[in-house]
Amino acid sequence: MKTEMGFDLPDDRLDGRTALVTGGARGIGRAICYALAARGATVGVHFRSSAANAAEVVAAIKAHGGAAAAYRADLAIPGAATALVDQVAAALGTLDILVNNAAEMTDAPVQEMTDAEWDTTINVNLSAAFRLARACIPLMRARGWGRIINISSQAAYTGSRNHAHYAAAKAGLAGLTYSLAKELGAAGITVNLVAPGRILTDMVLERMAGREEEWLRQTPLGRFGTPEEVAAPVAFLASEGARYITGATLHVNGGLVMG
Repeated sequence: MKTEMGFDLPDDRLDGRTALVTGGARGIGRAICYALAARGATVGVHFRSSAANAAEVVAAIKAHGGAAAAYRADLAIPGAATALVDQVAAALGTLDILVNNAAEMTDAPVQEMTDAEWDTTINVNLSAAFRLARACIPLMRARGWGRIINISSQAAYTGSRNHAHYAAAKAGLAGLTYSLAKELGAAGITVNLVAPGRILTDMVLERMAGREEEWLRQTPLGRFGTPEEVAAPVAFLASEGARYITGATLHVNGGLVMG
């Protein structure tokens, strides 16, 4: 697409592309599914336990002329990630876009945290992203095009009391992202990190009680974000307009974390 001034404007459409969004049934994941579908992508909506919510996402996408299907997997189980990619790729033909959004967050100070709490959080938030990417890479290499977008958190940069396991896993996504970007760039695959701040999701609302004013004071824009405000940058990173962006961290947090 060219403007009257002769500049090339990359198309943000994703027609013919297929995407898998983990944790796609609720919150940020749901908004990402809608944003990708609105740009023409066929979307695999992953869920673990929210089958009804996933069905609603699929129905809404189809009602607006898009294509989507729901897929269940418990990503805390090591073999589930590869099985999920195999299932989605078999149904959709391939996978072009992977959004690692699924998250697990429990509350426990380190002194009282069990090995099981630590392991489950690391498995869902970090290890699953590694396993999903590993399974998707051959499919993306075969097409000479791919997008891997990992959803981190401001907690990775600020720490979070009673959530050391979550913060550590989300910080680990940064190292995974940058390493994958170096490994996969020559294959036409970009890998980027999106780090949301305090977004109005169930996860944040459950932990906001009594701290709303404190959190708002910490945020230069003076308000909380919406899932749609995270989904829009994710859709951009999946588009041709972002083809020269890889190994980047995009903070979406109203100024809570800068740099």
